[in-house]
Amino acid sequence: MKSICVFCGSNAGRDPRYRAEAEKLGQLLAARGIELVYGGGNIGLMGAVADACLAAGGSVIGVIPEALMGKEVAGRAVDHRALTRMEVVDSMHTRKARMVELSDGFIALPGGFGTFEEFCEVLTWGQLGFHVKPMGLLNVNGFYDPLLALFKHAVGEGFLREPNRAMALADTEIERLLDAMAAYRPESVSKWLKEEKQL
Repeated sequence: MKSICVFCGSNAGRDPRYRAEAEKLGQLLAARGIELVYGGGNIGLMGAVADACLAAGGSVIGVIPEALMGKEVAGRAVDHRALTRMEVVDSMHTRKARMVELSDGFIALPGGFGTFEEFCEVLTWGQLGFHVKPMGLLNVNGFYDPLLALFKHAVGEGFLREPNRAMALADTEIERLLDAMAAYRPESVSKWLKEEKQL
């Protein structure tokens, strides 16, 4: 993998471990020579992962909608003139499509609705065969346990196939997650389950 897109919160969260793991991820991407692609903001975990990657000598590409420039770029962290490249796009839809285009894999750090939506969208695209890129949840302090439980529940209720659910890699350790993503080979399985006839 030459580039990884990181989805994460524009807030830092209450637990200091979230920021610490975001910074560690940024440092590890730089150390492994993997370019960081992210949402372009300089606040919250977004700013933390970008700052850390840049400080460690890494390459960082930000992609941000023009409408969010005043919100996500305002604040403390990154001087965006220091980014390797900043792309300003016309919409959230264009932002997501561009980040997917630029990236060889995807990691979700803790975050809110936007993070959940971005990760689940690329997961859906992978399920449909639109891409074969690895997708991982960095499960800091069990943050994603409820989401992983929901995925398992969806399998049990007949809405997901297990091989499709397994496309969402997850680990509590960044190094293990990156290694799993590097070794990822998707299983080609239809998303559709055969309907059972009602008696």
